[in-house]
Amino acid sequence: MSTFRIGTRDSLLALWQAEWVKKHLYSIYPEHEFVLVSVKTKGDKILDVPLAKIGDKGLFTKELEYGLLGGEIDLAVHSLKDLPTILPEGLMIGAFCEREEPRDVFLSKEGIRLEDLPSGSLIGTSSLRRKAQLQYYRADLNFADLRGNLQTRWRKLEESNMAGIVLAYAGVKRLGWEERITQIISEDIMLSAVGQGSIAIEISADRLDIQELIKPLNHEETSLAVRAERALMRKLEGGCQVPIGALGIVHEGKVQLKGMVASLDGKQLLRAFAEGQEPEEIGNNAAEHLIAQGAKAILDQIRVPS
Repeated sequence: MSTFRIGTRDSLLALWQAEWVKKHLYSIYPEHEFVLVSVKTKGDKILDVPLAKIGDKGLFTKELEYGLLGGEIDLAVHSLKDLPTILPEGLMIGAFCEREEPRDVFLSKEGIRLEDLPSGSLIGTSSLRRKAQLQYYRADLNFADLRGNLQTRWRKLEESNMAGIVLAYAGVKRLGWEERITQIISEDIMLSAVGQGSIAIEISADRLDIQELIKPLNHEETSLAVRAERALMRKLEGGCQVPIGALGIVHEGKVQLKGMVASLDGKQLLRAFAEGQEPEEIGNNAAEHLIAQGAKAILDQIRVPS
């Protein structure tokens, strides 16, 4: 019997994801032992500053990556949307687990849908991507920064004058909160974050034993879709705190990708579509369509330090 150490953040949602991986590995390899090793990341510790002001390269992943490189853990479980598109040397994604519904959801205090909110309503979100797309959709809404784990965000909604908050469907479902969802937000209004809804397993590139171990957890359709999304993000040199949205699906044997770049004020919103067989090529093509419309100028403006 071998023991394998699974690294994870210590939030309730991250632990749910790590337990999901552990349970599936146990079902395949009942002869082995799997233990969770939880850590607090920089993003978990700094809760009083908007994410966009901290800088986002590895905000929720770096400590786990140190653990992989130092041999303290054998695999790291992440929300794929938190994982930068360029990984530290020596690390790789060994499996993209089957994706949950990737879209965002609106949780309204009064059960009122986004389109029916009174003018001036206050929405809680710390995501520039969500805020920019909602401002494009409804310029009369106001926004409040919202940080913390999902339980904290729900509590802040209940204790504040916010009309509602925007979260990822996947996290809400995994915590068993589906009855709190007012609506799943249409992708015509809001494209989700790159990789949203998928759990990624990061490993050391030289650990061929771990590559083999986790191979059954890789979901091919998810892998094709999210690789296209990540290629788009990489080409645009974006991170999870830049208003870039993407959604890839596999339809009739082809990867189809929608991409979006918005200005921070929501006044400009660019869209692109690409499809084909090779996910990285599709992601690059969609990014090129966005660049041709002026995406680089928008993103360069956002990156200028204030």
